[in-house]
Amino acid sequence: MGRKKRDRLEFRFYEVPKGESVLALLGQAWVGNYGHTDERRHFHNLFEVGYCHYGSGHLLLGDRTVPYEDAMISAIPAYYPHSTVSSEVSSWEYLFFDVEELLAEMVPDNSKRLAENLFTVNKRASLLRIEEYPELSATVWRILEEARERRPYRKELIRSLLKIYLLELMRMQEREIADADWNEHAETAIYQVLPALRYIDGHYDQNIRAADLARICGLSEPHFRLVFTDCINMPPMDYVNLIRVRRACSLLSRKNSPMELVAAECGFASVSAFSRNFKKFLDTTPYQWKLQEKKSGLQVDAYSISAHRGWDSANQ
Repeated sequence: MGRKKRDRLEFRFYEVPKGESVLALLGQAWVGNYGHTDERRHFHNLFEVGYCHYGSGHLLLGDRTVPYEDAMISAIPAYYPHSTVSSEVSSWEYLFFDVEELLAEMVPDNSKRLAENLFTVNKRASLLRIEEYPELSATVWRILEEARERRPYRKELIRSLLKIYLLELMRMQEREIADADWNEHAETAIYQVLPALRYIDGHYDQNIRAADLARICGLSEPHFRLVFTDCINMPPMDYVNLIRVRRACSLLSRKNSPMELVAAECGFASVSAFSRNFKKFLDTTPYQWKLQEKKSGLQVDAYSISAHRGWDSANQ
């Protein structure tokens, strides 16, 4: 019997705007029929909070299919495979932010507590009814409104509200999620390689070896390579270079730095290695990309995974 064909996964790379604590996707741009042109699951590098104003459909959260309707809030950890498929026109707004950065500020110089809090926040994805979680929902609504109105002290207030949200979420997770439920999802491939994905995201500019990533995940190197490739549909070192290329695109779109400096900042040992990998993933050279200002995203046709720049605040 032939092996079951893997679902296509899409990686979306997001960046919080410089000087901000959250990337907020607001307004009419996020009203529509979700998932009808492309229903593949995706994951991204930041924690996602979604607020459904109206509409109905379902979310694919890992292995679960969960129906949604108006007045619901989603909470989806980074690197968690998911998708939205609407049954009618739906209006969502989204917040993306770096959980670890915020939690580190809340428990400075306490790595054990930070690890515990990260585990609690990232236990699983949730879809909640606003009426059942009024405090949590009110905090999310306040963040959305502050991001929308852009009033004085907005940045400081949003950062504080995000921390309140995380505290409320951890309280809910501790109260309502049994360990057995988490363990069921922890056994899936994405969670076996999750430590490596997080490490790559934070250390792409350093020398990374597959053996190091395997050790971080507590797996033998051959088993790690097998699980990683089966889950991400791409060998681990190709994924590392993909992340480096995406970071390079971000630098090239914002700066006029020499290519040698961009290559070094993104973790490439040489300009030739940088150019070779850039052309592999984008089918063009860094110089050509910079001249043509191709900021529309990245499609990796050679693999069963697409990588996108994510939403860019400059395109709002």
